Amino acid sequence: MNPLLSLLQPYPFERLRQLFAGVTPSAEHSPISLGIGEPRHATPQFIKDALAEGLAGLASYPSTLGEPRLREACAGWMQRRYGVVVDPATQVLPVNGSREALFAFAQTVVDASRPGATVVCPNPFYQIYEGATLLAGATPHYAPSDPARNFAVDWDSVPEDVWQRTQLLFTCSPGNPTGAVMPLTEWEKLFALSDRYGFVIASDECYSEIYFRDEPPLGGLEAAHRLGRTDYRNLLAFTSLSKRSNVPGLRSGFVAGDAALVKAFLLYRTYHGSAMGPAVQAASIAAWNDETHVQENRALYRRKFAQVTPMLAQVMQVGLPDAGFYLWARVPDALGMSDTEFARALLTQYNVTVLPGSYLARDVNGANPGAQRVRMALVAEAEECEQAARRIVQFIQSRI
Repeated sequence: MNPLLSLLQPYPFERLRQLFAGVTPSAEHSPISLGIGEPRHATPQFIKDALAEGLAGLASYPSTLGEPRLREACAGWMQRRYGVVVDPATQVLPVNGSREALFAFAQTVVDASRPGATVVCPNPFYQIYEGATLLAGATPHYAPSDPARNFAVDWDSVPEDVWQRTQLLFTCSPGNPTGAVMPLTEWEKLFALSDRYGFVIASDECYSEIYFRDEPPLGGLEAAHRLGRTDYRNLLAFTSLSKRSNVPGLRSGFVAGDAALVKAFLLYRTYHGSAMGPAVQAASIAAWNDETHVQENRALYRRKFAQVTPMLAQVMQVGLPDAGFYLWARVPDALGMSDTEFARALLTQYNVTVLPGSYLARDVNGANPGAQRVRMALVAEAEECEQAARRIVQFIQSRI
């Protein structure tokens, strides 16, 4: 067996299952889960229709590069959404969801034969970054987010000797779990560091279409374009239809950016056997070419967050995020509970599931930046999310 497998830590939801072992949730309350970030709004019918109409393609092997029509649809969306131009032939590659692609990209980029190979990622973070790093034979370095700066990542905390060994940097904007969006100044800093030390940036942007303010979140390629980096050197953006179009089961997204990176990634994926099926490609073309359903989806989230956030803010330190569908709330100090104790007691008393923030981060220098926070995914229907919020308010008020 690959000895690197032993380095992998249990996934947050496995840890949550272990935490809840032996718990008997309140039978007086119907179960409500805010734990898993799985979109639960209805999939648009036109996407289902396109998927069905594409079934004739099952008789043929798909190309890893994807159909030209799909790559053109992806490039067209990038231009409409971010105002950037990418070549569909050389700078766009369809992938089976951003999760799969983020993992595979690390295997493409990291050269484990170089001493001290390092990958930098935010802390808290999406655990795929860590797993991809470890299985590529590199060492992760965790850069903490700063609550005092709207959970912006403290890239200045990374020592110069770590940057010198860094081969890959994972960014996540809008962030999971914090919802923070990186401004242009932050991108400018990272591009300068990339130029100085030669590392590649993988920009995870899967939450980009769920936002709460008039201006949509800045994308990595958009930031590069504004700063005159029109070749997108050492930068690849990862996006997905899962959250944008409510199709997590479709497993469809794409990457775009530096043509040299796309070429290398295509080579890896050709051997990896990651071609997207023809029916999925047909559904993806339809989804990327339509914005009406995205606007309607975003409106649903905006209404939920407008209703739920003020309720929880009565008893917790929590605010409207920049984007994404998570609330990143602090467990009240007056409760005298850890985030794990909070999650366990809430399930027991009110049958509501939340994810402890410490499960989404790593201890660095004796501190876990996710500790004393919980992540709540407002993915269910509005009525269910409101009911969960009312129970959480009652739970906290009953114990203070």
